Amino acid sequence: MPDQEKFATPDLDIAAMRVEYGVDQGDNHPGIETDLDESWLTDGWEALLRNWIEHATSAGVTDPNAMVLATIEVAEDGPRPTTRTVLCKGLSPEGVTFYTNYESFKGRQLTETPYASATFVWPALGRQVTVRGPVHQVSPETTALYWQSRPRGSRLGAWASKQSRPIASREALDNQLAEVTARFEEVAEIPVPPFWGGFMIRPDYVEFWQGRRSRMHNRIRVTLEPGNTDVAAMKVERLQP
Repeated sequence: MPDQEKFATPDLDIAAMRVEYGVDQGDNHPGIETDLDESWLTDGWEALLRNWIEHATSAGVTDPNAMVLATIEVAEDGPRPTTRTVLCKGLSPEGVTFYTNYESFKGRQLTETPYASATFVWPALGRQVTVRGPVHQVSPETTALYWQSRPRGSRLGAWASKQSRPIASREALDNQLAEVTARFEEVAEIPVPPFWGGFMIRPDYVEFWQGRRSRMHNRIRVTLEPGNTDVAAMKVERLQP
């Protein structure tokens, strides 16, 4: 067991932690040093989100396509939100796509309550984007196309892990992977598991956030009509920070 004492920091003042956004964040990244404006949405929410992901990539952000996904667990005493980080693996005017085990906690929650919120956060750039809307499973063809791009180890892992289910030990988990690896040893193209695939969030709400000095941040909200990807149909509003 690690020595917990060496990790203890009793004098750490969490309340005093803060960053003054908007300072030196625009270096080598045009647009970051200027104020987020409604005109940036001229080509639609998807174009701006893609642009910000590209900026995060060029800035060297680890997993620039990572997003915090919120789903709803329906319990006897009422709905409970659940969050975790996943990777966006598809972006289009129709929505944001990610992949998972359909039998995992989030898979079952999305099947029961097909609505979700996802937030991309890039603190180093003083930016974040939240996408919210109804969710549906992508087609098997779309899943198969993405599956082909995954490394062999990731494909084996998808088969080996009964995601979100308890397991006795790390050794037991490693044994499951070893069994699956042996099972597919002579198989060149590992098939897509029947319990695995993609979900797409079709946004009805997208918010772009840009950090600014004195917490006077820029917030632009985009409201979309269900199923309508026409940029002209978007409602764009500035929100107070």
